[in-house]
Amino acid sequence: MATTSKPLILIVEDEKKLADLISERLEMEGMLTQIFTRAASVLPFFRQHFANLILLDVNLPDRSGLALMDELKRLERPVPVIFLTADSSELAKVKALEVGGDDYITKPFSFPELVARIRAVLRRSETAYDQHITKNTRLSEEAFDFCGARVFPTRLEVTFPNGNSMKLGRKELGIIATLVNNAGKVMTRRSLIHAVWGIHADVRSRSLDQYIVKIRTAFRDAGCPSTAFRTIHGVGYIYEPNPIQRAG
Repeated sequence: MATTSKPLILIVEDEKKLADLISERLEMEGMLTQIFTRAASVLPFFRQHFANLILLDVNLPDRSGLALMDELKRLERPVPVIFLTADSSELAKVKALEVGGDDYITKPFSFPELVARIRAVLRRSETAYDQHITKNTRLSEEAFDFCGARVFPTRLEVTFPNGNSMKLGRKELGIIATLVNNAGKVMTRRSLIHAVWGIHADVRSRSLDQYIVKIRTAFRDAGCPSTAFRTIHGVGYIYEPNPIQRAG
């Protein structure tokens, strides 16, 4: 059974001592942290995992925090960002907020203020994502196709070609939506669990596999064989609605 998870805060800060101090203080406040001293390390991590919030230094050695923010937005994986910088000018603050930052705090800062701002942004983001099935799938999204059936997120329902309909739980719908959003890509069991349950949920691969069996059984019984939805043994799953024909 999933447990209440602690929020994961990504600390993107090239001053290692400061990053360590922030990490120590946030963990004392019941949060989990991951430190990055270079922007280049953030995107590969974020493509495979989810975070509740990013503390982002504006001036990083390999690229600016503002440029990294633009790249994060292209991934279409919403995550709140609080910018950290020594520049207290109004122009710098405006730029940070215009690129999508949720807040802005100047160095030096007090840790009680930093913690308070993080909690305030987390509260706002939780409300903003109330309609999310998973981190990147909303209940209000339009219907989509999966293995020959039509999935309706707004109704938590799937309609089969034979006219029958079936209600879906949020987890089943989250799994299907995540596979469709990543069509043609191999999803490891861990990345699929992170996408649907969250990065710190206490969910084992066996539990995920049980949901997968439930989905496949429902589609098979309704006359929709899930041949496009394959298991990659020892790795995870892939959904290929139009699989490439391979020679030989």
